[in-house]
Amino acid sequence: MLLEVITPQRTVFSGEVSLVKVPGSKGSFEILKNHAPVISTLSAGELKFDVPDSGETHYYKVGNGVVEVKNNHVIVLVDSLEKK
Repeated sequence: MLLEVITPQRTVFSGEVSLVKVPGSKGSFEILKNHAPVISTLSAGELKFDVPDSGETHYYKVGNGVVEVKNNHVIVLVDSLEKK
């Protein structure tokens, strides 16, 4: 599935991933391929995603934001982001 991680300053990541874990405002949750459509607010916490081609797992500390999932396209909009 396609993931885009965007801050007010720039697009931090855009590419194929196999898993995304976000800090939802009511608790963290994971998004896998073919996830049901959802829009949710995010609280400050940890963003994690797996990149299948490289076998890497990326971790970021993020601020508040929103996530939208639709048709295997995940958009994460956050007000701040820092690599862990």
